[in-house]
Amino acid sequence: MKEIEISAKTIEEAVHRALEHFGVDHDQVEIVILKKGKSGILGFGSEEVRIKARLLTEMQPKADVAKVAQEVLENLLKLMGVSAEVEASKGEVPVLLNIKGDDSGILIGRRGQTLACLQYVVRLVVSEKLKAWLPLTVDVAEYKKKRQGALRSLALRLAERVKASRRPITLEPMLADERRIVHLALVNHPDVTTQSTGEGDQRKVIILLRKR
Repeated sequence: MKEIEISAKTIEEAVHRALEHFGVDHDQVEIVILKKGKSGILGFGSEEVRIKARLLTEMQPKADVAKVAQEVLENLLKLMGVSAEVEASKGEVPVLLNIKGDDSGILIGRRGQTLACLQYVVRLVVSEKLKAWLPLTVDVAEYKKKRQGALRSLALRLAERVKASRRPITLEPMLADERRIVHLALVNHPDVTTQSTGEGDQRKVIILLRKR
């Protein structure tokens, strides 16, 4: 099945569920927002978001995605009073927006949470303008690129420790995107597997032995 519909409290949660369902990253799916939902008052009258996710074997970027996303991010940075330059990748999916500047470090935040929030807002605004939830990544001075490499190396090292000790290891709480990096790093490992535990911002990855 290459197309599914998912309901959730937020667009981000629905997208994460779609990625977990297909076992892929953002660049391999196209997301269409079917229903935006609403928060309601004191929990009453709330409505869930509904999206359609389509698995793609090959996807060509829309010509205006990079341009629109870059403009959106530049405007947000101006409103935040942050002096920085935004570079956008061309002809790639997902679109990568890399922020450079003396003030850009404040955009990362603890465990990358500020950067994750900024990326989420950019995705929301771009999706509203283009009427589709398209894959794009916001980075600061290649922080995410370096972090991804470090997480993959950490996952492989801990996998060997689990294999040797035959005891599970629980990592520190991570954002959804970072948990996915660990899951994918070990998805084909012959001796260990991974699972997530916890709720909200305390959700963690556990590395444990595969059942024979």
